[in-house]
Amino acid sequence: MTLKPSLHPTLTTSPNDSLARSLALVLGGALVVALCAQISIPLQPVPLTLQTLGVLLVGAALGSRKGAAAMLTYVTSGAVGLPVFAGGASGIMAAAGGLRPSIGYLLSYVFAAALVGYLVERFGADRTPWGTAAAMFAGNVVIYLIGVPVLGAITGLHGQALLTAGLTPFLLGDFLKLLLAAALLPLAWRFIRR
Repeated sequence: MTLKPSLHPTLTTSPNDSLARSLALVLGGALVVALCAQISIPLQPVPLTLQTLGVLLVGAALGSRKGAAAMLTYVTSGAVGLPVFAGGASGIMAAAGGLRPSIGYLLSYVFAAALVGYLVERFGADRTPWGTAAAMFAGNVVIYLIGVPVLGAITGLHGQALLTAGLTPFLLGDFLKLLLAAALLPLAWRFIRR
């Protein structure tokens, strides 16, 4: 006998959800991340921003499908030229003509939000502060698992140099952003319930 976890409804899943409300939530989630991206410290080759806070919060608040859709909307908006990336940047190419070093991190947001949303939906990970933090930690791991190797492929960095450029400067900040996102989740719930 296999036990299948029950589906926990997120605040954004309701049989009465209209297409307009769903679209507004997805666009709102993309906007939250775009605004978080504007709060940045320009490190090289990848800036330190509040984007991951937004990604984790949107994933937990909107669930797997809408969270992933919001991140896909965000990344696509930047790719087509809207100034939504860190420092008002856009496009997938860097000024030097190659792929933007942060492209792996940006693409990982879709998967990270989907995973956080899935953990919330399937296991009720948002029902306790520790569960929320664990789901968001898993989302952060996805961001690093995709972002760091892509950064290495684009820049040619490897080993300790790659970790120094794409991982270690972000660990403490991402831990603090994770805690802040978990703390902000009840506020997001109140906003969404309107």
